[in-house]
Amino acid sequence: QLPLVESGGGLVQPGGSLRLSCTATGFTFDYYNIGWLRQAPGKEREGVLCSTKNSGFIYYTDSAKGRFTISRDNAKNTVYLQMNSLKPEDTAVYYCATRRGWSCPTSSEYDNWGQGTQVTVSS
Repeated sequence: QLPLVESGGGLVQPGGSLRLSCTATGFTFDYYNIGWLRQAPGKEREGVLCSTKNSGFIYYTDSAKGRFTISRDNAKNTVYLQMNSLKPEDTAVYYCATRRGWSCPTSSEYDNWGQGTQVTVSS
């Protein structure tokens, strides 16, 4: 396992924003595709967004389009998930994960995971 540390989660009101960070320690992000995935209580884990090693991106879920964006700073070994217009259904544990390759993997193909950060959207 290559260490990944997520941060930035918390409690936010509907319509609010949060920025999650995922930082790698001990290895460089340069050769990795990096994804954000989430798991809500009682639900299966689902992909949210992926950043390719060439700074492209894909959305895994339509629910994030127009609200969430992903960015990476390879110099800081950090990837960010900016979440705007949050909804109660966005409540979940958010994980970042990595996998080497030419393009973003499917959600189930990631092979290195962080511990997750809780995001709760509630009034």
